[in-house]
Amino acid sequence: MAGFFKKLINRITNTAEIDWDDLEAELISGDLGVRLSLEIVEELKGLGRKVSPEDVVQVTRDRIAELFPEDQGPLTPGTEGKPTVILMVGVNGVGKTTSCAKLGSLLQQQCYSVSMAAADTFRAAAVEQLVRWGERLNLPVITGAHEADPSSVCYLAHQQAIKRGDHFLLCDTAGRLHTRHNLMEELSKIKRTISKQDPDAPHHTFLVVDATTGGNALNQAKEFGKAVPLDGLIITKMDGSGKGGIAAGIQKELGIPARFIGTGEEPEKFARFQKKDFVNNIL
Repeated sequence: MAGFFKKLINRITNTAEIDWDDLEAELISGDLGVRLSLEIVEELKGLGRKVSPEDVVQVTRDRIAELFPEDQGPLTPGTEGKPTVILMVGVNGVGKTTSCAKLGSLLQQQCYSVSMAAADTFRAAAVEQLVRWGERLNLPVITGAHEADPSSVCYLAHQQAIKRGDHFLLCDTAGRLHTRHNLMEELSKIKRTISKQDPDAPHHTFLVVDATTGGNALNQAKEFGKAVPLDGLIITKMDGSGKGGIAAGIQKELGIPARFIGTGEEPEKFARFQKKDFVNNIL
């Protein structure tokens, strides 16, 4: 995103008068979304004077900062000896399985016991990938047969996590969006099945999005939001060409707060989202 602002400043500096349509297009290209971009432009117009590049950056930063809620606290384990269950959802290729493992590693570093369920049973590569991560990080991974019912894998994993006294259970679910109906049915069934052993489970559902996909991530959030209530966002590939503005766009449009950010392949390249750091350093 820093590169985005640099480009924006250069564009404005080299023009005598700001082209508002051009500025709006640039803001939208930063993945901020149409609504937020329009509000930024209107606020700049309302200054009633010649707008400087610094004005554009400051107003944009301020708007984004006020958009995000106060930082979400760290994840906490469940009560009464039952694990906090987290469903990880997202389309294939966004880094969902890797994020599942990284989150498990982060929680493990906080001295919590964590297990993972490989519930993307229709994609053998996803199961194998999670198993490899589990071996690497010393995290138990519960699997089922190829094309087994994902809800049965989650049920078994939940059962074992309760028995072991795990603090957290992370469920890596399928990323298919070929028909919304199938996705909704599958996720709804997983939720119903897990709730049999704990009426409050799953406790969180996190959507994983790729920062480099821009506005497409917003569409994914809308689709998954129709299938299951989303209460958190994990943004991956922030070390690449991703501008990160999609976090602001999704927060503005759908009210889903960013919870974690991935900035590389290694497990340690994963951290809790903190508004101040995001606005100051990434933006």
